[in-house]
Amino acid sequence: MAYRDLKEFVKILRERGELKEIQTEVDPHLEITEITDRVVKRQGPALLFTNVKGHRWPVLTNAFGTMERMALALGAESIDALAAEIAELLEPRVPATLVGKLQMLPRLKVLADMAARTVASGPCQEVVITDSPSLDLLPIIQCWPLDGGPYITLPVVITKHPERGTRNVGMYRLQKFDARTLGMHWQRHKGGAEHYRVAEALGRRLEVAIALGPDPAVTYAATAPLPDEMDELMLAGYLRKRPVELVKCRTIDLEVPANAQIVLEGYVEPGERRREGPFGDHTGFYSLADDYPVFHLTAITHQRDPIYPTTVVGVPPMEDGPIGKATERLFLPLIRKTVPEIVDLNLPVEGAFHNLAIVSVEKRYPGHARKVMHAIWGLGQLMTTKIVVVVDKECNVHDIGEVIWRVGANLDPRRDVVLSEGPTDVLDHASQMPDWGGKLGLDATRKWPEEGHTREWPPEIVMSPEVKARVDAIWPELGL
Repeated sequence: MAYRDLKEFVKILRERGELKEIQTEVDPHLEITEITDRVVKRQGPALLFTNVKGHRWPVLTNAFGTMERMALALGAESIDALAAEIAELLEPRVPATLVGKLQMLPRLKVLADMAARTVASGPCQEVVITDSPSLDLLPIIQCWPLDGGPYITLPVVITKHPERGTRNVGMYRLQKFDARTLGMHWQRHKGGAEHYRVAEALGRRLEVAIALGPDPAVTYAATAPLPDEMDELMLAGYLRKRPVELVKCRTIDLEVPANAQIVLEGYVEPGERRREGPFGDHTGFYSLADDYPVFHLTAITHQRDPIYPTTVVGVPPMEDGPIGKATERLFLPLIRKTVPEIVDLNLPVEGAFHNLAIVSVEKRYPGHARKVMHAIWGLGQLMTTKIVVVVDKECNVHDIGEVIWRVGANLDPRRDVVLSEGPTDVLDHASQMPDWGGKLGLDATRKWPEEGHTREWPPEIVMSPEVKARVDAIWPELGL
């Protein structure tokens, strides 16, 4: 389903008992974080703070904090059901008959019809402020004590390539410096950073729009690891089964989701940097301060009585966990298109997603596990993965106990450990330098003689099916 806007999603959360309204006055400085952190850790509801100290707009947190709410946000019965739909789209069962093939055409046409479209007006411009706009209007929270300041943590950041005109929609944290400027935390591997690099090389200002609180599918799409220059809004349209409607900004030449709660219009100048951070990040540690581009505000537009959405990251599990797990499930079919021998993938929340990947494979030849490791290290945003564990196809990668058992049982450290190096996430404080560090691969598959294993590989202990069936039959009368 396509939500009209974030308010409609909040209404659905309220009706389903998935929302708790907090009417007690709370401070956006640290208090909202502490309350949210406690609720997230116990898989609690979304929170709508309606009495935020010093502000009249309510603050929404933990909207995506469980897999059930994540599926609800994307209008799906479950994330797995949505992943199966995407897999079928990528690998359709083409009918043998002409009539069957013709019946497929409407489904394929859906993709072509999901491109974003521009409309004349939208709720995000019910109120327009171009005369001395101020970020002080927003209830921006400071999450953790050592943060460099308040941060916008759930923004949909929109730019266009200065030469090709293609759109990028990403999510990058934004530190509030003052009433008119923000720190633009563009990691160098991201699409927005590439647009800025091109603009800077041309000596041009890059216009930027920041949408806060569009419908949930658009917010999710901004986090999705799509290939460069593929429009995230088309993905959002596919997920919501309706094209995203856009309106023209008032002071810059960009379009923004018409249903956004709040929009910040502005630009970044070539060559301008300011110290941003520290920031309490999803790794559970503070990412260190560094110099980043500066966003200059030219306008604020918003709905009447908007909701300000934000998220808190920190020691996992946090709200970004279900968002990341949704990406893991939804993009697995795409990963298989490139590395078809992959059976399943687990990016544990506790591994901060880029620190650890557990992969099961259908092993076909000697050294296959190593090929998969290097494939992952060369695949889009998975290139920043620090540790890759490869197991055989029958291993349940989501059962950490089984994974550890197989690593301990199947791995010879002298033979089965791969040390490499390459790009790392800028948030990885353990790497030897920013954005570059070591890689570790662990081959926990059964070893073949061709892989240098000269001993007989023993069979696993498994009870015979006949005995299991007989015990199943008498199990109820055992009283166990």
